Amino acid sequence: MVQAKQGDTVRVHYVCHDEDGVVVDTSYAREEPMEFTIGEGQVIPGFEEAVIGMGPGESLTVEVPMERAYGPRRPELVMDVPRSSVPPDLDPEVGQILQVRLTTGQVMLVVVTNVTDELVTLDANHPLAGKNLTFDIELVEIVS
Repeated sequence: MVQAKQGDTVRVHYVCHDEDGVVVDTSYAREEPMEFTIGEGQVIPGFEEAVIGMGPGESLTVEVPMERAYGPRRPELVMDVPRSSVPPDLDPEVGQILQVRLTTGQVMLVVVTNVTDELVTLDANHPLAGKNLTFDIELVEIVS
């Protein structure tokens, strides 16, 4: 049987659960399976490693520790910004996702985690940072 290896482009379906068993993401909600090339860093390391050696039609469940997923939460990615520096037409709310342009020109997604009269707290950590994840993976096909 052909098995997925470094450099292969594969198509997979998956369901991702957090530590409480809550589904946090799934490819089944989209029409097509997710496609990526093994070894190009397009998916988290633990997911990629799990697919290596699978054959088309095979399924498995793998636990991915946070170090092989989105990494630990980094306190330096949480910042308080003066409310006065928020555009006047924006009324930030906890849970809101915003785009922030860095001095380098890059755009970073942040989540509003607290709002006071003086400050808005923004968190640039990935929402799944600091969490161990469990994936149910089905290798649909090896494209090339």
